Amino acid sequence: MEESPVSGPIGTAVAPDGENTRPLRVVQWATGNIGTRALRAVIDHPALTLAGVYVHSDDKAGRDAGELCGRDTVGVRATRKIDDILALGADCVLYMPLRFDLDEVCRILASGTHVVTTRGEFHHPRTMDPALRAAVEEACTLGGTSIHSTGSSPGFVTEAVPLVLASIQRRLEHLAIDEYADLSQRNSPGILFEVMGFGGPAGDFADARLAHVQSNFGPSLSALADALGVSLDSVEASGEVAVARHSVTIAAGTIEAGTVAAQRITVSGMKDGRELMRFRPTWYCTDDLDADWDLHSTGWHISVDGDAPLDIEMRFPVPLERMSEVSPSYTANRAVNAIPAVCAAAPGIRTTVDLPLIVPEFS
Repeated sequence: MEESPVSGPIGTAVAPDGENTRPLRVVQWATGNIGTRALRAVIDHPALTLAGVYVHSDDKAGRDAGELCGRDTVGVRATRKIDDILALGADCVLYMPLRFDLDEVCRILASGTHVVTTRGEFHHPRTMDPALRAAVEEACTLGGTSIHSTGSSPGFVTEAVPLVLASIQRRLEHLAIDEYADLSQRNSPGILFEVMGFGGPAGDFADARLAHVQSNFGPSLSALADALGVSLDSVEASGEVAVARHSVTIAAGTIEAGTVAAQRITVSGMKDGRELMRFRPTWYCTDDLDADWDLHSTGWHISVDGDAPLDIEMRFPVPLERMSEVSPSYTANRAVNAIPAVCAAAPGIRTTVDLPLIVPEFS
């Protein structure tokens, strides 16, 4: 298998002597909320070429990629056949399915195509399941390819931003990343009431929800700690809910008084018996709660306690009614922007620390 081309100008494959050859050819794998936004970004990108689209449903198969994401037709039709995708010989697959499939990923990598994914399995190779890691690394070796997990959260706010903030520290006492989401204007009853449990009784926090958040954000915190030379002793997670003091009507329906109206999960990176770093998402449907939580507007709040302390508020300046329309870009765009760096990386599972600074190209 020939080695992958090295990176030249952003988004361009070049020969070893540095001569520009062609744009990177990209496949979009899955077209949910994030995948559709990524597909649009690839089509619009000045230095990427859409090579193919993989979809899971029969009603999308055979349709033009532009039609699937609100763009003009581009002459690329979606397929449900993985063999069709592998036959393209693309440089990179943007892998964004709802469920992870090890066989799919290994086949893509072994075929000679790199993978950038918004799945959370690859943020910290050292703590991955050994069998999973071994299979993926073998596929990378066979194909001369690399794979990278990224997105807005985890990824941007749990790795890229903290590393920049830590660059002016010589002593780190504590790093706290708080994520806030006001869901009062999100008209998604199935997600809020059935999946997330809003409007239900305030019982014990579901183990499945804790495990899901810990498995996504624990590896990201571990990768950050390793980069700072302070490997964590453990990663722990806990969850809590707050109930509405009065009944409230939100876009998705009604939350009765005394039922769950807010929830937060704390993922703590522990070192020498104390919390060194923390990621804590807080999701709420109203601020009329029975708990004294310090609620912020939708966005992120990061505080660094060290010899150069920092307190940073990162708000999303978007009306709540438009958040579901805009928010997929926060995750999809970083993955698209990472493609050139991942295609140029050495074979294997590559973390944020392994890659150069992710820089977009706008023209």
